[in-house]
Amino acid sequence: MGHGHHHHHDHDHSPADVPAALDLSVPDSELSPADVSRRGFLRGAGLLGAGAAATVLGSPTTAAFASAPAGRTDDGPAWLAGDHHIHTQYSSDAQYRVIDQARHGRAYGLDWLVITDHGSNAHAKIGVEKVNPDILATRAELKDLLTFQGLEWNIPAAEHATVFVHPGRNEVSVLKQFEQAYDGSQLPPANTTEQNEAAAIAGIKFLGEQVRARKVEGALFLANHPARRGIDSPHEIRNWRDADPTVAIGMEGAPGHQAAGIPAPNGRGGARGYYDNSPSAASFPGYPLEAYRTWGGFDWMTATVGGLWDSLLAEGRAWWVTVNSDSHVNYLDQSDRGPGSDFEANGRYNDPVYTGVVNTSAGDFWPGFYGRTNVGARARSYRAVMDGLRDGRVWVDHGRLIKGLDMRVRSGGGAGVPIGGVLRVRRGATIELVLDIDLQDVPNWRQFVPVLSRVDVIAGTVTGPVASRDAFTAPDTKVVKSFEIAPGGRGRVSLRYSSGRFDRPFYLRVRGTDGKRTQPGLLGAAVDPHGPALDAIGNADPWGDLWFYTNPIWVLPR
Repeated sequence: MGHGHHHHHDHDHSPADVPAALDLSVPDSELSPADVSRRGFLRGAGLLGAGAAATVLGSPTTAAFASAPAGRTDDGPAWLAGDHHIHTQYSSDAQYRVIDQARHGRAYGLDWLVITDHGSNAHAKIGVEKVNPDILATRAELKDLLTFQGLEWNIPAAEHATVFVHPGRNEVSVLKQFEQAYDGSQLPPANTTEQNEAAAIAGIKFLGEQVRARKVEGALFLANHPARRGIDSPHEIRNWRDADPTVAIGMEGAPGHQAAGIPAPNGRGGARGYYDNSPSAASFPGYPLEAYRTWGGFDWMTATVGGLWDSLLAEGRAWWVTVNSDSHVNYLDQSDRGPGSDFEANGRYNDPVYTGVVNTSAGDFWPGFYGRTNVGARARSYRAVMDGLRDGRVWVDHGRLIKGLDMRVRSGGGAGVPIGGVLRVRRGATIELVLDIDLQDVPNWRQFVPVLSRVDVIAGTVTGPVASRDAFTAPDTKVVKSFEIAPGGRGRVSLRYSSGRFDRPFYLRVRGTDGKRTQPGLLGAAVDPHGPALDAIGNADPWGDLWFYTNPIWVLPR
């Protein structure tokens, strides 16, 4: 969709790139009239202060990325669907070969995926090396599938995270060194919480150092199932992001394990994402009980309008959301781990074998079967996918709710700025959101054609760095416009929203739903009148509750 223009921009900004208006070491008397005006605007809005230069407030405008009709550009697919959280026989609680996961992912429409076996004693010692030949063989066999090697990091003092690197001769050595030094399973049990939190920050910085030392071309971190046990506190999330924003870029907006919600007797009859926990001594005490459940299949941090995700966006923090499968053992599969396996000794299970028994209690789907993370990439390459993720050119959906979308914010016409971007305008400029959605016209992998019912525009004021790093609300964020989609529609729906004349920094993000399960949001109907419903354990069929989410676009003063 849109225009097929390609623009290159550098992501490695030095301190010299901080705009003069935000550099408080530069006195007003040395600024240009335009910078004096901008500084006054930002100061009046309470946006100047510690941390401002490390957010989008201090970053150059993200260059425009445009997608072409039918989702392609001259350089290859514009939107590449993927999954960054997949386990294999090299995880102690999984069973499939790398090629099994990759073949299924490709068959179900994925363009890229990441193998993320659990960090553990066995994986740190031998697994991270043993899986690499299988990944290399998969790359050779499935040349049209970008297969990354990563791992699922046991974040010290917190939950899990996907960590992966650009393929190359040092991918194994960097991952192994990282896991052995910074995985929670490898740290002293007597460590204090403060020591473990510091180790997590050091691990993220280590990954950035490997990139700058040119050991690997890129490294990324995404927090997995962040609210599942309530142990990813708001200050930890902020600390991870600030440790290296080129590495720590976001979190799962929705967890995997979505099949766990299929009601019995046809399914497990559990909780979507295995979100069936209660607060523990390790949990952040401020989180409400509702944080331990999914909402329309999405994590509470993402699903709550005005919640934790929005509190980060309102600071101007580039923090993106994704979805994936977290595939370990898959629903309706008929295989099991190979007999005679000794995981502790070998770092892997023997190849799976056919059993003839249909597994209805498994909680996972094959990669690509249900959720997908769609990345705007300038080419079909490993670097382009990593760049797209880092830049937030990402929208996600469940059950193939829509076929595609193009979202932009513009002022005075023109192509506008896409998802993940920053539009800089003068005070008083008119701002318009332009959203083109290709409605689904083919069955999903559950063999029905999803129907989009409603699209919500969510807006939040950018208020700058928070006073408390444990803040997890954004009081000025709310649903500002809802579009009802007429039933029976086909082709493309074009939606427009005008936010009026620019008088304050803000951001916009969008979500959509099939409308089958909704309720007022956790912060009230005035904030979110028709949000996702809290998922009930035992009665949360993922196919009857489909959503898509975009990442944000910011509008800031020029």
